[in-house]
Amino acid sequence: MFDQTPEQGRPDRRAPSINVLGGVLEPCSTQPVTGFYCDGCCNTGAEDIGLHTVCVVLTAEFLVFSRSRGNDLSTPMPQYGFPGLKPGDRWCLCASRWKEAFEADVAPQVVLEATHAVTLHVVPLADLKRHAFRPH
Repeated sequence: MFDQTPEQGRPDRRAPSINVLGGVLEPCSTQPVTGFYCDGCCNTGAEDIGLHTVCVVLTAEFLVFSRSRGNDLSTPMPQYGFPGLKPGDRWCLCASRWKEAFEADVAPQVVLEATHAVTLHVVPLADLKRHAFRPH
């Protein structure tokens, strides 16, 4: 069922890279680098318990909300290679955190083409579309 990855010599347990619109999953961000697999995409697989699958454009309001929930995304942690995030950055967010922010009316915008289809197990497409990122 899973493909062998030559560089690792073990089964590749990633889900197919498909976005919520049914197309090929586009990159979310490489500046800063994001994704559970640190590949710039919101790819997911068996190891990704938190489902880091929603590509968002961060806002100050959401960063404050996330910090209040115990996940400080704005403070740099150089020991882990984490630069700290700021409004306007794109980031692969956990689907459950996005849903929580949505329910609190502070959800950041979503880049649908870069949001993994597995997200739809947690969040309805209609909710994601209501928060779709539209570049100016």
